[in-house]
Amino acid sequence: MLGSCNFVNMKVLISRNWHLLLVLFYLICMVNGHIRYSIPEEMKKGSLVGNVAQDLGLDLKRLRSGRARIVTGESIQYTELKTDKGILVVNDRIDREQLCGDVTPCSFSFEVILENPMELYQITVEITDINDHSPTFKRNSIHFEISESANTGSRFPLTSAEDPDVGVNGLREYFLTENDNFVLKQNSNADGKKYAEMVLQKPLDRETNPHLSLKLIAVDGGSPQRSGTVNIDVTVLDINDNAPVFNQSVYKATVMENSPRDTYVTTVNASDADIGSNSIVTYYFSDLNSGLSDLFRIDEKTGVISITEGKDQGGLTDSSKVIIEVTDVNDNAPTISVMSFTSPVSEDSPPGTTIGIINVKDLDSSDNGQVNCRIEQNAPFKIKSNLRNYYTLVTDIVLDRESVSDYNITVVATDAGMPPLSTKRTFHLKVSDVNDNAPVFPRGVYSAFIPENNSPGVSVLTVRAKDPDENQNARISYILEDTNTGGSPVSEYVSINAESGVIHAVRSFDYEQIKQLVFIVKAQDGGSPPLSSNVTVKILIHDQNDNPPQVLYPVQTGGSLVAEIVPRSADVGYLVTKVVAVDVDSGQNAWLSYKLQKATDRALFEVGLQNGEIRTIRQVTDKDAVKQRLTVIVEDNGQPSRSATVIVNVAVADSFPEVLSEFTDFTQDKEYNDNLTFYLVLALAVVSFLFITCLVFIISVKIYRWRQSRILYHSNLPVIPYYPPRYSDTLGTGTLQHVYNYEVCRTTDSRKSDCKFGRAGSQNVLIMDPSSTGTMQRLQNEKSILDEPDSPLEVRCKTQLVYFWNLFFKFTLYYLLYNSNNNNYHYNNNKTNFHYYQNMYLLARLSKFAYVFLFI
Repeated sequence: MLGSCNFVNMKVLISRNWHLLLVLFYLICMVNGHIRYSIPEEMKKGSLVGNVAQDLGLDLKRLRSGRARIVTGESIQYTELKTDKGILVVNDRIDREQLCGDVTPCSFSFEVILENPMELYQITVEITDINDHSPTFKRNSIHFEISESANTGSRFPLTSAEDPDVGVNGLREYFLTENDNFVLKQNSNADGKKYAEMVLQKPLDRETNPHLSLKLIAVDGGSPQRSGTVNIDVTVLDINDNAPVFNQSVYKATVMENSPRDTYVTTVNASDADIGSNSIVTYYFSDLNSGLSDLFRIDEKTGVISITEGKDQGGLTDSSKVIIEVTDVNDNAPTISVMSFTSPVSEDSPPGTTIGIINVKDLDSSDNGQVNCRIEQNAPFKIKSNLRNYYTLVTDIVLDRESVSDYNITVVATDAGMPPLSTKRTFHLKVSDVNDNAPVFPRGVYSAFIPENNSPGVSVLTVRAKDPDENQNARISYILEDTNTGGSPVSEYVSINAESGVIHAVRSFDYEQIKQLVFIVKAQDGGSPPLSSNVTVKILIHDQNDNPPQVLYPVQTGGSLVAEIVPRSADVGYLVTKVVAVDVDSGQNAWLSYKLQKATDRALFEVGLQNGEIRTIRQVTDKDAVKQRLTVIVEDNGQPSRSATVIVNVAVADSFPEVLSEFTDFTQDKEYNDNLTFYLVLALAVVSFLFITCLVFIISVKIYRWRQSRILYHSNLPVIPYYPPRYSDTLGTGTLQHVYNYEVCRTTDSRKSDCKFGRAGSQNVLIMDPSSTGTMQRLQNEKSILDEPDSPLEVRCKTQLVYFWNLFFKFTLYYLLYNSNNNNYHYNNNKTNFHYYQNMYLLARLSKFAYVFLFI
């Protein structure tokens, strides 16, 4: 077996032949491996030829995965590859004689092809001969007419026997049955073929023996030996002294292989020195073996072709050899056989990927049989010769299915004859897709407009991406990227159809809340792994005139009356007030205009169309009414427009009492005032109750503590000394703190100097009286118990009381001031109610002062 080829210390002995050695080495390495088997012919079907997997070094998995198979250009496949066992077996009857004839050695070759990756292994099977044929003669008998006057030593050629076997099994020798007149002489041609001649060793006597019957036996060298016979009949003729003689012992001629029937080849010529009928020469083929009689014929009078024999009518003969050279004509075009072809091929296949193996043959010889293969069109493929008559079709560059999805590859095989003949074979190759292209949006940003107050579910716009891949790799899904808009996920505003890319509004939009939506849409294909691309989508919300103007000033409150005071001395153009309004819409929907709809005296006031300023248009006179009521309408510029109205009360007066006397039609709602009064009184009662309760509790605690201190002071019970942690006994005379903290502040005026001692961890200092036997007295026992600091409970109660009273006071004061501001110091005509509010306000103030005085 020939495996991978390596140079191992190769020495070239003959320098002039180094290039020949390299060529041989290159031809051997063109295939992955080469093995040779030898088997006898006529083996039974299924007989083992060899273990291909073992001899090639391949495992059974590789044979199965590579779809190992035999490729051959012959119509008959003599062997079969068992991929499950990795063995080569006989598939059909093999007859060496039918396969090779007399050519030795006899063998046939084929290739084993594996795919993924493509591998090619050549296998040659040699067929050895067995002795299964006997020598045979074309004729059943040989007839000679020989004159009795034939000279001793005359030669008479005999028909040769044919044995299809070769080697030792082929024809070995001839035997002639015993007789008195002839002996057998055996010879060999230049090609090694044996033939026999009868030689006359004793003159014939027609009168004694006019007819002889002999047998020629041909035997082979096989074991067991086989033989064949032919009968020889000899008729003895009367005397004919001279035999025909050819003018040449060998004739040579050339004929074209495709010459038509009856084409002239050559002429043989023989002459006879006799006269009469004995000088008339006729021509015929002496040996009809090898099928020559089917290819040529000879004219009895003129003579043509191969080995010819002439004889006169007297029975004497002569022979001459005719060599006919058949000249090859370029009459056979090359044939292209497909051994293997893979389609489709992946577009990401690297250059050099094998897509097919072809076998090219030309039955002609010499230059007529020399074949050159090429690819006809300009295609990204090339063809390489791996072995004689075998070509590999491979990719030349990286394929791109998106550019070209399939190819028609035309292979042209042309011979070198004159004129050259050619054959074309077209292969249709499809390129399979890989996911090498991400979806692409035609635009970088999509924009769309949608009016506010839209219906939920309405279609806004459609995004569309393209993927040049195919099938699943081009199936695009559209996905919303997770982003937030206004603190909420974008999915709460819009949704997208995963297949169509249609974007829908999830809810109704309000321009006043959100002006635009900006989010990202991802297009993802269905490949593995998937590829994706993003695009930005902007949805601009278009404003609709869905909001009327809102009046900010003057403030319109239920039950309240706002009046602007205009002095009677006001000149023309006096600014009374300004109506302030806004519109939350945008654009022209927010352009506001002001108009005076109604007025007590239209000739006195006007409203600025754009700014809403109310001004006098003439001089105010005494005849003008004090109370003026103006109705101003504020209108936007939308389609249709929206509006709002505001009432402006104007008092034409120079003094405040005059205004009060005029605006007497406004009264507070009695029920509202009664409810408010009830809650105020209730709050005052609750806070007063809490105050008295806390005050009684604090006084009780004070008295209790004072009584306890008096009882302790008048008793003579010894006091057990207690030493705090920061005190230590010093020489048994008393206790002192380990650390004293004090500050000394001095100035240039010593009379203003200050000395400040830091307070110890305890409020009291114990002093041991040396003359005492163990009793102690408190240093400041004469101080009042009420001077001691308040307990936390007392402090808390006091704090809560301050809080409640302050709350009540603020609430009351706020209510009064709020009423005063909203009503612009409007008082109704009920003087009792007016004084009632005054009294409530004074009562709240006095209550707070009394509380503070008592509490402190």
